[in-house]
Amino acid sequence: LAESLRTSLVVDPPDGRVPPLTDEGRKRAAARAGAEKRLGGRWDSAESNQLDDRCLIMAGAGPPMMNAAYNANYQIVQGPGYVMILTEMIHDVRIVPLDGRPQPDEKVRQWMGISRGRWEGSTLVVETTNFNGKNPFRGSTENLRVTERFTRLSDDAIQYRFTVEDKTMWSRPWSAEVPLKKTVGPIFEHACHEGNYGLYNTLVGARL
Repeated sequence: LAESLRTSLVVDPPDGRVPPLTDEGRKRAAARAGAEKRLGGRWDSAESNQLDDRCLIMAGAGPPMMNAAYNANYQIVQGPGYVMILTEMIHDVRIVPLDGRPQPDEKVRQWMGISRGRWEGSTLVVETTNFNGKNPFRGSTENLRVTERFTRLSDDAIQYRFTVEDKTMWSRPWSAEVPLKKTVGPIFEHACHEGNYGLYNTLVGARL
């Protein structure tokens, strides 16, 4: 269902384009591309496979939460003092405390960062930092900060808006908006490939 005529998820800058990279961002992007090239082709080794090939983490896990190729559902549960966000694609769960606790020391870094939430009226605001940089969002670095805003518009719709800040990568912060619609039925387990047989078979198939 098309609810607007927007042709870009990006709402700030108003032109709908992700801001240009900084000089340091271009250097990092080139270094990352060089490192990937040195590993060989995508199917040449387990290490050169992408993260989702290896069932480590999927693109939709976030933050920010972005549409995955399939199984792109989320379960959001609010309990006393916490909000839980379960990603259907693979196994990732975010536990967001709402009690005002500070972020841990910057030495503590995780794949999905560390989130803290608060309510601003009827909008849930979640700020995430302390990323480890191993799961970059559009080339982001460990300095990424993501601010998400969840606003319930109706019983079956949430306006999801996020702002991305990474002074190392982009010349300015930028924001995007994604509509979330309620689905019917449970979220099923996505077990990826049991025992990594999928990865083994992919490498064997590439060699054949």
